Amino acid sequence: MYWLQIHTFYEMMCIHCNLLNVHLCYVSVSTHTYAKLRSFQNIMRLSTKSPTLVLATLALLVTVMSLTACGGSEDVPGSLTVYSGRSDTLVAPLIQKFKEDTGIDVSVKYAKTPQLAATLLEEGDNAQADVFFAQDPGGLGAVSGLLDQLPEKVLAKVPEWASSSNGVWVGVSGRARTVVYNTERLSPQDLPQDLNGFTDPKWKGRIGWAPTNASFQTMVTAMRTIWGQETTLQWLKDIQANSPKVYPKNTPQVSAAAAGEIDVGLVNHYYLHRFLAEQGNSFTARNYHLPAGGPGATVMVSGVGILESSDNKGNAQLFVNFLLSEESQRYFVEETFEYPLAAGIPVAAGVTPLSEINNPDLSSAALSDLEGTQALLREAGIIP
Repeated sequence: MYWLQIHTFYEMMCIHCNLLNVHLCYVSVSTHTYAKLRSFQNIMRLSTKSPTLVLATLALLVTVMSLTACGGSEDVPGSLTVYSGRSDTLVAPLIQKFKEDTGIDVSVKYAKTPQLAATLLEEGDNAQADVFFAQDPGGLGAVSGLLDQLPEKVLAKVPEWASSSNGVWVGVSGRARTVVYNTERLSPQDLPQDLNGFTDPKWKGRIGWAPTNASFQTMVTAMRTIWGQETTLQWLKDIQANSPKVYPKNTPQVSAAAAGEIDVGLVNHYYLHRFLAEQGNSFTARNYHLPAGGPGATVMVSGVGILESSDNKGNAQLFVNFLLSEESQRYFVEETFEYPLAAGIPVAAGVTPLSEINNPDLSSAALSDLEGTQALLREAGIIP
């Protein structure tokens, strides 16, 4: 009976601490503290002659434990280290919101997704990250052997194609590959039906691409899956023969297309919408979703996985849940103009709905062979 009273009192103290919820407060209790509680349970059993004294002693202990469990320990709410292949300009505000909501001390290492994947593979079981937040499936696939299994209820929040086949990572937003073009020089009628059209010599010196960018490399992975290795290699060589201008990422391609530096760029859809939001409809570039579909219309996900070696799995899972929450999904729609994968939220105004994109029928798992794609790009002489 006394133990039940103390247990109830402890629950009240946890609630009073006003963390995310009672469950999180329980999780925050250290094993050491729980051992103390068990010790005092034994004291209570041995001290049946003086129940009042026992209850008073236990009440004091519960107060101390409440402080430990609900904010008095440096382990609570704890920390989280994220390796982010998504740029700080895109996701830093979202991560900051998570920090403010939870009180968790989040440290973020920003770099390109392939670079971070290589770092994680080098670190192995001594990985410094708790979470890998990747720009594309390729980076996640490269490190899938280092990732922990995610709960089924988390995987079920997104379409089946938007998570790994073995359940170790989950997509949190979608991006469609597209062609950005200069509207003063071209109209949609001037553009080819699929990516093969850009191998025509008439496009020489007019194309932009970013071969080291993770999304571009995922598109090449889609080519390998759909076209096969040899056809993809030939396409790469043919585009290379057309003297494309090389950019480090998508944003400068969109800017270059509007400025007339290039006529077309191979990019993700959402970068254009950021320019339109800032500069309005006078911005002289638009997206062209290839009508024939194929690799150039691939919809790929940015996703997240928890490192198996993490000592902060509880906080890591909270972060994954946060990215799939309605609040975060609305952020991806309203702030970055991406496609939401959970919560049934409509796309932003002006963004082509997924139903109107001729997206090839590929699972995200089919886009995960980053190593093979990079080897092919080296063979074609496109990346070092």
